[in-house]
Amino acid sequence: MTQPLVISIDAMGGDHGPSVTVPAVWRALKDLPADVRVLLHGDEAQVAAEVGKCAGLAVRAEIRHAERVIGMDEKPAQALRRGKDTSMWNAIEAIREGEAGVAVSAGNTGALMAISKLILRMSADLDRPALVASIPHAKGLTTFLDVGANVDCDAERLVEFAIMGEAYHRAAHGVARPTVGLLNVGSEEMKGHEEVREANRILREGHIDLEYRGFVEGDDITQGTVDVIVTDGFTGNVALKSMEGAARFMYGELRAALTAGPFSSLGALLARPSLLRFRDRINPPPAAPLLGLNGLVLKCHGGAGDREFAKAVRAAADVAQSGFASEIERNMRRLPAALAPAAPAPADGAA
Repeated sequence: MTQPLVISIDAMGGDHGPSVTVPAVWRALKDLPADVRVLLHGDEAQVAAEVGKCAGLAVRAEIRHAERVIGMDEKPAQALRRGKDTSMWNAIEAIREGEAGVAVSAGNTGALMAISKLILRMSADLDRPALVASIPHAKGLTTFLDVGANVDCDAERLVEFAIMGEAYHRAAHGVARPTVGLLNVGSEEMKGHEEVREANRILREGHIDLEYRGFVEGDDITQGTVDVIVTDGFTGNVALKSMEGAARFMYGELRAALTAGPFSSLGALLARPSLLRFRDRINPPPAAPLLGLNGLVLKCHGGAGDREFAKAVRAAADVAQSGFASEIERNMRRLPAALAPAAPAPADGAA
């Protein structure tokens, strides 16, 4: 018999803490099966005060007191040294202890990656986890990684990300044979820095059973050119935040234009449901799973409001029910052969 899902929440994480995370959790739970429960990790007094404002939440939530909070400006090494008994640490530890199936935090990204890796360890001989985002386009969603976990990546890391992203897209979006591309400044083979060119060579010449399509460019992210686009965390984070900013700008300009006068305001009122759907459609999802761990962790952006954090909690429930972790492990068995040097060609006249 399948056990009911328990979601572990870093209630203190992000720019707003319990005043946003707790009501967001209650909003999300209303859309999830009645047997889904949450663990709320944080300062007991603050969290309990917010739970008390959400009638019915106390029945489905358990508050776990944490003495400290990891600051948004703390370096990962510092967070590891003083992380024990913080809300983030305890939220991740609940997965290792088998008390929860997935964790969600809007806290410090570097600290979350470091603590998750320390507590949960990497699966299938992977080196580092990667943050993945699902970017909307006209035909569906593009799986885009890494979007901030690893600023510097060598060729082998990019190949790992390709394998992880392909497995995630197949499991999360039901595509039997996802196509994969490497983000570059051009589609020509000679373009890009050494690491991305070497990753391209490995993906083309290695024995990896991927539907690899070569280099793609920035505008391909939102065109659906390939299902999975791979890059380093520095480039991916800049691209993701640029898309988020552009989405907010477009929605703001459209809203301003539609409320510029009495007649246009009336039209905007009538079109409000469509405008809200438009806003939700063009915004990248607020939650990014950390791929490659022996456990499921989702990162929500630090400035998330209650609507966005609620989406992250609902996404966590969806991810917990997908089989992408086993897909990644199966795919990673292909990596050693792909990285092995090519066998030398036989000498002339050899049998």
